[in-house]
Amino acid sequence: MAAKLMVRDAEPGDVEAIGELFRRYVETTVTFEEVPPTAQDWRSKTDAAARDGWPFLAATLDGELVGYAYVSPWRPKPAYRHTVENTIYLHPDHVGRGIGRRLLGELLRRAAAAGAHQVIAVIADSGNPASEALHRKAGFEVVGKLNKVGHKKGKWIDTTLMQLDLTNHHTP
Repeated sequence: MAAKLMVRDAEPGDVEAIGELFRRYVETTVTFEEVPPTAQDWRSKTDAAARDGWPFLAATLDGELVGYAYVSPWRPKPAYRHTVENTIYLHPDHVGRGIGRRLLGELLRRAAAAGAHQVIAVIADSGNPASEALHRKAGFEVVGKLNKVGHKKGKWIDTTLMQLDLTNHHTP
């Protein structure tokens, strides 16, 4: 029997699994976080998304959390209110199976419905091209690079900026 993938709103019971999934990435240079956020930190993020009307999604495979994605304000100034930054993480054992494409597609649909016009992806240039490839397949374009803006694990890290105009985008 094939495993059943579900993409849904994150629920309070997901925060522990989200934290555990992200903890794996804190140990790498994929994120600039150096200390894993607590379950309460994740609860605050999911609550803020709900309060502000932005999607925070969980992907589950036969009930097990295998990824999550959300959007948050790009910048706090009011004129940026229709521009969001997306975040997406998959369990390393489930990369390359189409889960990210489905999760990101649903995130983009819901972000557009919530009033987002532009989505920015900030991707750490850590030698892992999977995130950039996922975003390219979703229609994002590289719009810039910030050199040596992070320092972690003894090395300087660049970020690639990608952007998607939701006003001209139709997610399949």
